[in-house]
Amino acid sequence: MPYPFVLPTTSSFSFSSSFTCESHPSLPLNASTHRGVVRDTLKKHKRLPPASQAPSLSTVISSLQSYLPSLFAIDAGLSHKAIHSEEVSVILKSTPQIEWRPTLSHNLITGREPPRTKISSLEYELFFALTTLAAAYTLQSRTALQPLYLTTSAPVGTTQRQTAIASATRSLLDAASIYDFLSSRAAEISDLPPPPCADISASTVRALRSLAMAEATLLAVLKDDPYPAIVAAERNPNDKEWMYKAPDIPKVRAHLFARLCLAAAEQAAQAHALAASGKLSGGFIRYLDDLRRTSRARACRFFGIDAELGEQTGTALAWLLAGLQELGVERKAEQKSKGGLKGLKKEWTERREDKKIERGLDWGADAGKLEETRVIEMLEAKWSKQNDTIMTQAIPPIGPLLAQMPSGREIHSIKPYQPPQLEPDVLEAMRAPPDRSDDSGDYPSSDEETAVEPPVGAFPGTHGDYRTGTPNYY
Repeated sequence: MPYPFVLPTTSSFSFSSSFTCESHPSLPLNASTHRGVVRDTLKKHKRLPPASQAPSLSTVISSLQSYLPSLFAIDAGLSHKAIHSEEVSVILKSTPQIEWRPTLSHNLITGREPPRTKISSLEYELFFALTTLAAAYTLQSRTALQPLYLTTSAPVGTTQRQTAIASATRSLLDAASIYDFLSSRAAEISDLPPPPCADISASTVRALRSLAMAEATLLAVLKDDPYPAIVAAERNPNDKEWMYKAPDIPKVRAHLFARLCLAAAEQAAQAHALAASGKLSGGFIRYLDDLRRTSRARACRFFGIDAELGEQTGTALAWLLAGLQELGVERKAEQKSKGGLKGLKKEWTERREDKKIERGLDWGADAGKLEETRVIEMLEAKWSKQNDTIMTQAIPPIGPLLAQMPSGREIHSIKPYQPPQLEPDVLEAMRAPPDRSDDSGDYPSSDEETAVEPPVGAFPGTHGDYRTGTPNYY
């Protein structure tokens, strides 16, 4: 959590080959220049090892933010709309031919890339650019949250934790704002052909909006939820605080947090229903279902915490069992009764997830199911011991508890996305004719090397029989 998106790549494209601007002749060249930077940054980001991609996200975001004002200006010019009270007139000379390599609508097979998608509309170029920016925001939120889950270094302090969660939340809400803008824009499109791939379809954009809101809602709970940090500290050999101080477990607003988790579950369920109707990758659809299960399990845990605070330990344990049922996980006692194989498999899965977090790979691809399972098992062990020795209360059945769950409660609202515009002085300067030719379309594809050197030791004239180039990482 959040979802580990793979950013798409794109081909080169010269706006001057398809568009001309009578009022601002340099506008197509300006758009081609900024788009070439976007293409180059996406190509370089893709070729980095996954563990090294996080630092380049700021460059990707900056290049997209610089490109979008020119793209929106051409879009406005096609409709003869004014920008800063200055009329822009863009004329379509020929149908644009642009290629993007989608990453959500195809199952990624090891050693094989998804096919490129050809688009012939500026509208879908805008959709690809904006969804790429939103995905980069989501990846930036993952980068901010990664230190909270590391077990190979000292745990972060309370202030750093709050700052990281606040930064990640802002990034997710920025992504949700973009998806909401695209969703509204898609509803207004009537004269365009169907989208060339499911990545930019209306249903996918709405699913991504619901996903971003669900993840931002869960972060609002994580900010004041002490239990994940306690569980992570217990696995961290660098944590020495337990030697002189017991962990602080402040009283949480358990019932409120449970309703927030239920709201996240409803948003994840909506995203899953929208994504399942399209041709999206199975891994993405499974993530949405896992997020729904994790959110409901977390709500059960907070209902259990609320019951335990009211000295109803039996009911609290029933809520924890309901949480494990939502996750599809058996109790530890049941695992031991069936043999140690499942327990060994679970330990191996946990160690593998810890290594993914340490290396910055696709950690959290289970939407937090493993983390929530650890928290629930810790509380179950603690409360079971307490109930067996002090309280001795009966554990009620799970069904009636799940049936009386309240509705979810929203906490975030989506801020309207404001399309960026060119600065007035920049737009005025584009009235001058271009100072050079627009040759952006002459560059090789985003997935080709600009120069291919023969491999060392190859017999002259046979380098085409060798596999060269930089490997592609996902």
